[in-house]
Amino acid sequence: MDLTFIIVIFALGFIGSFLSGMLGVGGSIIKYPMLLYIPPLFGLAAFTAHEVSGISAVQVLFASIAGVWAYRKGGYLNKELIIYMGGSILIGSFIGSYGSGFLSEAGVNIVYGVLAMVAAVMMFIPKKQVDDQPMNEVKFNKALAAGLALVVGIGSGIVGAAGGFLLVPIMLVLLKIPTRMTIATSLAVTFISSIGGSVGKLLTGQVDYWPAFIMIIASIIAAPLGAKFGKKMNTKILQIILAIMIAATAIKIWIDILM
Repeated sequence: MDLTFIIVIFALGFIGSFLSGMLGVGGSIIKYPMLLYIPPLFGLAAFTAHEVSGISAVQVLFASIAGVWAYRKGGYLNKELIIYMGGSILIGSFIGSYGSGFLSEAGVNIVYGVLAMVAAVMMFIPKKQVDDQPMNEVKFNKALAAGLALVVGIGSGIVGAAGGFLLVPIMLVLLKIPTRMTIATSLAVTFISSIGGSVGKLLTGQVDYWPAFIMIIASIIAAPLGAKFGKKMNTKILQIILAIMIAATAIKIWIDILM
C-alpha cells in the first residue's frame, strides 16, 4: 500500500464525509461513484462494486455517528421518528446487505442507479413550507415512516449506502419534516441502518479493511466539520446542493450501465 493510495482514499473519504455531515446523508451517494471511478485515474487498481459497497457500509457507520454527535444539541433530533424509522431500516439494511453477496457486480450497480434516480426525482418535487413550524409540534405518519424505512433499508443495504440520500427526500417530501430536523434525524437513522449494513457486508466478506480504515479516519475528522458548516447555511441552498449531486451521480451510473 503506497502513499498515493493512502492520500487518494483519505481525500475521497474526507470530501464525502464533509458533505455527509453538511447535508445529512451517510455520504455513500457521493463515495460510491468516487471509489469506483477515481482511484484508476491515479494509476491505482479499481475496486469492484462489491468492495465499494463493503467499504462504504463500514465507513458510513462512523461518518453518521460523528455527524449525529455534532447535532446532539439544538433540539433537531426527533426521537420518535428515529425509533420508528430506525427499527425498520435496521432490519431492511441487514436483509439487503447480506443478500447483496449473491448479486452480480452489474446487479449492485443497477440497484444503486435506481436508488439514485428515485432520490434525484424526489429532491426536485416542490415542497410545502414546513420549516416555520416549531420543532416540538412536528407530526408524521408512523406507519408510512416505518414502511418506507424498511424498503429503503433493503435497497441501500445492497449498495452499502445506509439510505441517508433517500431518507432526506422522504422526510422532506412525504413526512413533511423541517429541513434542519430532517438533516439531523436522517443522520441518526442512517447510523442505525449502517449497523445492519456493516454486519451483512462483514458476514459475506465484502469489506476491504485497509481502505475502510483510512476512510473511517477521514470521516471522523470531516463529518463534524461538515455538520458545523451545514448549521450556518441556508436550508434551500442545502437542498439544491443535495439534489444536484444526486442527479449527477444517477446520470453517470446509468450511462456506464447502459454503455
